[in-house]
Amino acid sequence: MIDSCAIACTVCIANYNGASIIVDCINSVLGQEGGPSTEIIIHDDASTDGSVEIIRQSFPADAYSQIRILESPANVGFCISNNRMVAEARGDFILLLNNDAVLDANAIASLYQAARDQPRKGILSLPQFDWDSGEIVDRGCLLDPFFNPIPNLDATRSDVAMSIGACLWIPRHLWAQVGGFPAWFGSIAEDMLICTQARLLNYPVQIVHESAYRHKQGASFGGNRAFQNGLSTTYRRRMLSERNKTFVMVICSPAWLLCSLLPLHVLVLLLEGATLSTLKRDLRLWREVYWNAVKSLLIYRKELAQQRNKIQALREISISAFLSAFSAYPRKLTLLKKYGVPRVS
Repeated sequence: MIDSCAIACTVCIANYNGASIIVDCINSVLGQEGGPSTEIIIHDDASTDGSVEIIRQSFPADAYSQIRILESPANVGFCISNNRMVAEARGDFILLLNNDAVLDANAIASLYQAARDQPRKGILSLPQFDWDSGEIVDRGCLLDPFFNPIPNLDATRSDVAMSIGACLWIPRHLWAQVGGFPAWFGSIAEDMLICTQARLLNYPVQIVHESAYRHKQGASFGGNRAFQNGLSTTYRRRMLSERNKTFVMVICSPAWLLCSLLPLHVLVLLLEGATLSTLKRDLRLWREVYWNAVKSLLIYRKELAQQRNKIQALREISISAFLSAFSAYPRKLTLLKKYGVPRVS
């Protein structure tokens, strides 16, 4: 058994129907070289593919006492899954790890050393490589004015606006300070929210270049991949992406900027939705993605106001420092030039 007092890191793996990938993910944690004492918590979100049985068969409890499984009787989504795991965690540091990601052998040791070296311990991540091609995906992300992530490919840059939640290291005290993931947020852009809130509280968000992880992008949620020179996504993912990025904008933007940015953003969303729906002759795209994203601002107005008031009251960073991780050029224009109109299915 692991002495709970000696645990430095808790790896939290949210799993839903990950039978084909979860074993590789867990093995990559168990195969770490050096580093601190680590426990693994897996939250199974009412999988229907036998994931729990596969985990128990592959990692029997009598041989792998550092692994705990939390089984949810109902599907609750990514945010609640992670909140539950962190509530059970015993480590001072939390590593949120997607079930479709695998760590390099020195990943946790590198993250732990970097965390110990930080004067103010904040959020860390690693360079992300595509599972299949092995190509670099990002070294964290910057944000454009409309809170669209821009992959950072600069190997000399460590400070970023956000790290992808597929591999996100955070001190447990910082998680508690921001309140974890809002239960009402659902999935997608929750990583953007927690990183942006951490930066407002003057905690660094940095990339550790001494290690890396591989990620099956979109395997755990569907979509978000470029296929045959085209960008492919799903209605649900696109809706959650547009909605939740807008939520982050409302919660985290300085008041003077939000007053001008939000109306412009809503106008751009509606124009984009009308244009794409017309081009594709797809009313569902307008109804389920774009109109839904705008309508949600009214539906969740109380939750947004509460979260914004809480975080803005705690803000310590200067506006100029906060905006230093933003780029002025809209990310969607870059994607449109490269891939054309996205395919939604």
